[in-house]
Amino acid sequence: MIADLLWIIAIAVVGALFWQQRSQTEIARQFIQRRCQQVDVQLLSIARGSHSFGWPKGPLNIQTRYYFEFSVNGLDCYQGYAVMKGKRIQEVYMPAYPVQEP
Repeated sequence: MIADLLWIIAIAVVGALFWQQRSQTEIARQFIQRRCQQVDVQLLSIARGSHSFGWPKGPLNIQTRYYFEFSVNGLDCYQGYAVMKGKRIQEVYMPAYPVQEP
């Protein structure tokens, strides 16, 4: 009886973490797409990177780094990253790239 209850709780926790990760990924994807549109570059790909868990001063949060590739002219490729903690963007890095003239 107790073992069954523990299994149910474990499955619920894993499901909640999965659901939070999916939500975080969608928010990061939308943010990165908007950022690329703002600086007039072409977004090529987005990949989820490393995870860390923690709650030093607040609720349990998942911190995830998302890597993305973008191009200025369709021939080159640059890699940046965005760090999310929970459902908030903490940091965005885009390397220096040549500005396309209009």
